[in-house]
Amino acid sequence: MMMRGMNMQGMMKQMQKLQKQMQKDQEELHATIFEGHASDDAVVVKFTGDHKMTDIAIKEEAVDPDDVDMLQDLVIMAVNDAMAKIDDQTQKTMGKYSRNIPGFQA
Repeated sequence: MMMRGMNMQGMMKQMQKLQKQMQKDQEELHATIFEGHASDDAVVVKFTGDHKMTDIAIKEEAVDPDDVDMLQDLVIMAVNDAMAKIDDQTQKTMGKYSRNIPGFQA
């Protein structure tokens, strides 16, 4: 009986340790800056790991008053590029926890 109580306590400690590490990893991920690029870097955007845009740079040649659609497409391309990088890194960073915590989805 004593063994079982100790085992449970040890498991709880492991879970708390894992939770702290998970929180730390998530905070670091959120603080990371991800860049998204459109063709020829005509548009470059920067996002934090928690999907907040912090910067956008648009090259002068991408701004054509007669072709606003092209600029919109370039912005979409750059943003989607950044989002894909965030998702990929989130999976790499947080995915390991889903193997250790039943029912947890990263």
